[in-house]
Amino acid sequence: MSSAENGIPLVSHPETKKAESYRRSRVRRKLASRGLLYIAAVVLALWVLAPIYLITITAFSPRSVVYDYPKAIIPNEFSTETMSFFVNSTGVIDSLKNSVIVAFITLLFSSLIGAPAGYAIARFAFKGRNAFRLTVLSTRAFPIVILAIPLAVAFIRVGLYDTIWSVALMHTALALPFTILITSSIFVSVPIDLEEAALTLGCTPVSAFIKVVLPLALPGLAAASIFTFVLSWNEVFAAVILTLRERTLPALVLSQLNDSPLPFRFAAAWFMMAPSLIFIFVIRKYLLGLWGRVAR
Repeated sequence: MSSAENGIPLVSHPETKKAESYRRSRVRRKLASRGLLYIAAVVLALWVLAPIYLITITAFSPRSVVYDYPKAIIPNEFSTETMSFFVNSTGVIDSLKNSVIVAFITLLFSSLIGAPAGYAIARFAFKGRNAFRLTVLSTRAFPIVILAIPLAVAFIRVGLYDTIWSVALMHTALALPFTILITSSIFVSVPIDLEEAALTLGCTPVSAFIKVVLPLALPGLAAASIFTFVLSWNEVFAAVILTLRERTLPALVLSQLNDSPLPFRFAAAWFMMAPSLIFIFVIRKYLLGLWGRVAR
């Protein structure tokens, strides 16, 4: 029995060709858009990775090769001569230790203060909550140039000037607004039903926060930690104003940049870049969890 006899209309040949052409056109547009996305991703990756690669190969090349132009894409030889020249320079090791200590103190203070503040904004409804959020963010509207000199005077009076604590406190003040806003957004996304269920099962509010809410908020806390660490590690102006002898690595490099040879600058750039990359690599699994993927 034919399709027409069953009551099913026959599709004419021109309409079939038109549908097939439309389907192929959609496939081509989809492939073209995906190809453009991949090209954009490759260009962006090259834009980020190319300077890192050039700095790395130059930092691990002999000092004589540093001055070569144009530079070889694939180096002929690797050497620690340039890095040794930088590491053995006066004050580098001490300033490197100061940078690491300041970054971790800033990370600790920002997490201890910012996470509870973000949790309070996310969980409790109180009068002026939105105004408080705006006030927290508005603290970053003041230029650091205006804040650094009065802070230096205050630190001199209390005996904290030219110490790593003064720089760490300044970096904490710079990082706290973003830490609070990021963690509050993460805590909002954690279902409050889970916390209430933990309370009904015998948990105290503190234990429910530690055992239930905090593990679910780790990806967001990791993102805030990355921002805080990188901000503290790379910040230079406050460190220059607030220290003279106990300087961080960026402050030391800035103070000696004009009088230093080119190998010193490339090695310093790699030294300032590497810890941030290592920290991001270690903490990447929490970021992948934040994006809905499981790191292996």
